[in-house]
Amino acid sequence: MSIRSTLLATAFTLGSLGLAHANGLRPIEGQSVNLGDVSGVAYYTVQPDGFRVVTTLAQGEAGTPIRFVSVLAPGQRVVLSTPQQAGVLEIIRNGDSLVVRKANVPSD
Repeated sequence: MSIRSTLLATAFTLGSLGLAHANGLRPIEGQSVNLGDVSGVAYYTVQPDGFRVVTTLAQGEAGTPIRFVSVLAPGQRVVLSTPQQAGVLEIIRNGDSLVVRKANVPSD
């Protein structure tokens, strides 16, 4: 295999890996989250018993931060919400990827 072919194959592989993580969060990579008046950051680390997800939220800059820690196995999710319809945050483990997203607010 020529050097050019090797470089092209490597570039294609790295590009494919980037696409695989484009919709999800990578380990140790923080993602900003916003639930109306409450906002913060979420990240995870890979542990032997699952993905350890840490979400830290506070109301404004002067609010007391609150940290939520959960360990997710494949197929599990955690939901954080506020009393108002400002937002619902859903953190989903799908196999080896983790997705943090705003979820639909259920209507009464």
